[in-house]
Amino acid sequence: MGDLIFLTGPVRSGKSRRAVDLAMGFGDAVVFVATYRRDPADAEMAERVRRHQAERPATWRTLEAPASIAAALAALDPPPSGVVIDSLVLWLADRFDQDEAALDAWSRELEAFRAMPCPVVVIGDEIGWSPVPMEPALRRFRDLAGFLGQRTAAAATEAWLMVAGCPVRLK
Repeated sequence: MGDLIFLTGPVRSGKSRRAVDLAMGFGDAVVFVATYRRDPADAEMAERVRRHQAERPATWRTLEAPASIAAALAALDPPPSGVVIDSLVLWLADRFDQDEAALDAWSRELEAFRAMPCPVVVIGDEIGWSPVPMEPALRRFRDLAGFLGQRTAAAATEAWLMVAGCPVRLK
């Protein structure tokens, strides 16, 4: 079984760069799982996606927003030598209306990631470090993201907090 590595931190803390650096040591068949479902009307997000793509080696395969990440990875031939999943919060955003079902689905994904024969890096986001949002939906999203982060860290063999580009080992 491979390692499950969780990288979390605030926006622009260096999580994606750190994930790419780690995955460079995983071999030639790394798979990048993009959990964002593209919105062609969002030019700013398209530019973010383009910048992230430019940071990755051109030889990496990309899976875009699969319904089941683990099932999509298991179907790949050749199998991946390592996986980077970016990001947990974008994965949640696509399932925000599912609450408990999303928590259960992520738990099943984590079990499958832990059983993979290659390392898996999951990128999360610490979105609860600000004032309590005034909108109930934003509070619910923040809470769900926090619960998913806790589950991921508990399942991970390593957990890291990225702050200002510096990795701080949590476990």
